[in-house]
Amino acid sequence: MITHSSYAVEPWTLRESRLNLDVLPQSESVFSLSNGHVGWRGNLDEGEPHGLPGSYLNGVHELHPLPYAEAGYGYPASGQSVINVTNGKLIRLLVDDEPFDLRYGRVHSHERTLDLRTGLLHRTCEWTSPAGRRVRVRSTRLVSFTQRSVAAVAYEVQPLDGPARVVVQSELVANEQLPAGSGDPRAAAAPASPLEPEEHFASDTRLRLVHRTRRSGLRVAAAAHHTVTGPDGTSTSGESGEDVSRLTVTSELAAGQTLRLEKLVAYGWSGVRSLPAVRDQVDAALAGAADTGWRGLADGQRAFLDDFWARADVEVDGDAQIQQAVRFALFHVLQAGARAERRAIPAKGLTGSGYDGHSFWDTESFVLPLLTYTSPEAVAEALRWRQSTLPAARERAGQLGLRGAAFPWRTVDGAECSAYWPAGTAAFHVNADIADAVVRYTEATGDEEFERETGVELLVETARLWMSLGHHDPHGTFHLDGVTGPDEYSAVADDNLYTNVMAQQNLRAAADAAGRHPRAAAALGAGDEESAAWRDAAATMAMPYNDKLGVHEQSAGFTGHQVWDFAGTRPDQYPLLLHFPYFDLYRKQVVKQADLVLAMYKRGDAFTAAQKARNFAYYEALTVRDSSLSACCQAVMAAEVGHLNLAHAYLGEAALMDLEDLENNTRDGLHIASLAGTWLALVAGFGGMRHAGGVLSFAPKLPEKLTRLAFSVQVRGRRLRVEVAGTSATYTLVEGEPLELRHEDRPVTVARDRPVTCPVVLPEPRPEPEQPPGRRPEPRS
Repeated sequence: MITHSSYAVEPWTLRESRLNLDVLPQSESVFSLSNGHVGWRGNLDEGEPHGLPGSYLNGVHELHPLPYAEAGYGYPASGQSVINVTNGKLIRLLVDDEPFDLRYGRVHSHERTLDLRTGLLHRTCEWTSPAGRRVRVRSTRLVSFTQRSVAAVAYEVQPLDGPARVVVQSELVANEQLPAGSGDPRAAAAPASPLEPEEHFASDTRLRLVHRTRRSGLRVAAAAHHTVTGPDGTSTSGESGEDVSRLTVTSELAAGQTLRLEKLVAYGWSGVRSLPAVRDQVDAALAGAADTGWRGLADGQRAFLDDFWARADVEVDGDAQIQQAVRFALFHVLQAGARAERRAIPAKGLTGSGYDGHSFWDTESFVLPLLTYTSPEAVAEALRWRQSTLPAARERAGQLGLRGAAFPWRTVDGAECSAYWPAGTAAFHVNADIADAVVRYTEATGDEEFERETGVELLVETARLWMSLGHHDPHGTFHLDGVTGPDEYSAVADDNLYTNVMAQQNLRAAADAAGRHPRAAAALGAGDEESAAWRDAAATMAMPYNDKLGVHEQSAGFTGHQVWDFAGTRPDQYPLLLHFPYFDLYRKQVVKQADLVLAMYKRGDAFTAAQKARNFAYYEALTVRDSSLSACCQAVMAAEVGHLNLAHAYLGEAALMDLEDLENNTRDGLHIASLAGTWLALVAGFGGMRHAGGVLSFAPKLPEKLTRLAFSVQVRGRRLRVEVAGTSATYTLVEGEPLELRHEDRPVTVARDRPVTCPVVLPEPRPEPEQPPGRRPEPRS
């Protein structure tokens, strides 16, 4: 989309200068607004035409049976799908009885602008109705960061060439008709009409609807308050039914006169509270929003984002697309997690129903690293949500005959709902990914209370799973057999190296945390003997290695498999999962997404520099990037081993995943992990940032087309700014006490008002590795 002629490359906005119905579903995703609790897709105010209507509340889902051709013990019985809740953004317009519909009449101009600094979505349109009346329509939309349950729209209509009678219908609508399924397994299986009506209300300028999901039993309420400004004679009336509550505004406007409607919408939901309680909840939220008013909400949005950008902005010189894309990415990752507050951060955020609104390991491995160093409070809340789901994870482990907790591969509320066990049940590495997020957050913040009250429990229960899942062989080596790693084209393998090295870290971290917090550990029944067993398993963890090739194996025996016939695979047969059986993929050397390469980034201490270079080259030739999670990892490691231009190309792929719709499914929502990966590719890749063992280190280097990179990170109450330009890197402490870090292998101490500049060590030139035919990333120009 960013390369479409109607989209401009600008540093702080995403601007669409004319409406293109051929990319309308994609535009609805990229113009989505959210705060992690409430999400509104970027649908047109009038609702039609649309690609995918979408209004979401984090955690609100419906249950549906999971069909199996052949039943098996331990298969999840019920799936979960995010649902489209009550639509509060609808504002329909009639001009002299003609509906404002851009498919009819004449559109003279149409512009939408997402302002990343203010968090506002602006729209301006000039349109002539089929009857010949020309009007200008303006709207501005927000989903509030400061008032978690609130979203708002300001809407104006103005006749341009003569008087007009206008009717504005502001609505709350439930059970909207959704488009037919696409057949893409990455899309949602959303149930039709999932909401059963419980109460409807319209009085004066206030509206309310209350519904309940049919199977999951969740009660959902939405309420709206309006402020109408127009000429004398403007009138309002309200009406409501089971699925629609409507305010109708009628006004006779002279040319140049304006009718303005400010609509405040509040949402609430609960699985346990009564109808009166949920009704009162939304009424109270609406009263608070009305007291603040539209202007106050907009000002609060700007203040919230001013603070965020001061902490999180990344500046890139030399690639204007990447500069726009990284800010777009930061904004949407913030939207996905800022006010999630003990709810999951789904793979698509609240921008669409793709992947049924499920949360995966993506959150802990890609999204939380960014938020740890920019908005750490959101990370603590995300991990407390994982802690709240421990009862379900313990139950699942017990069902599988294991100890501790087995966290789900995909879920909305914490229960496993993957119907495909090789990629679900066997993907135990999600446990280690959660533990990794706990360790990173604790190291970056020094939050001892969090570690004691949340971290210890998560680390202990995840460590227990590895001990019951794994075993020591007669030589004392600890093995984890029959697991699925990040690469979904290899399943149920022995000693997946990513899983092993991440489990190794998990075991050590659990023992360390139990030692720091003996009372918390004792309350969980974890003593010195169990900690010693964890440390022994970690010390003897298997690390599959092919001595002949001089590379680590993705899993035991992987390098002995037949290599996939890349030369015989047509470009239109990617992604392979849509054109070949998994059985064929599983027994070949072909990698969907970075697996061992991701292990080298996450656990760089487990590999030598020479091993990293050889491993990277070997797996580059096998990795087809059929997953949006791959390019950013490859960018980080390409930069580390010295392939800077290749890293720049992978950065471009991660950054433009949705803006160029590279996976052809942006229509279903944004790829939040790939967006977060844009930050990883820049900060961990070209910035060379690592944080392990309490040591913050940098090894910065830029590709030839980037002339400058600047970013900030928060570490233990300090704010550090890093600027890389040419052959030097400058470290400036913006806030906090002096900070000790490492530049390359050199210790550096940075204090307020005393920046430190260090020389950049450029890598030695080396031949670039090969990729599978036709899968080389596009070089940046």
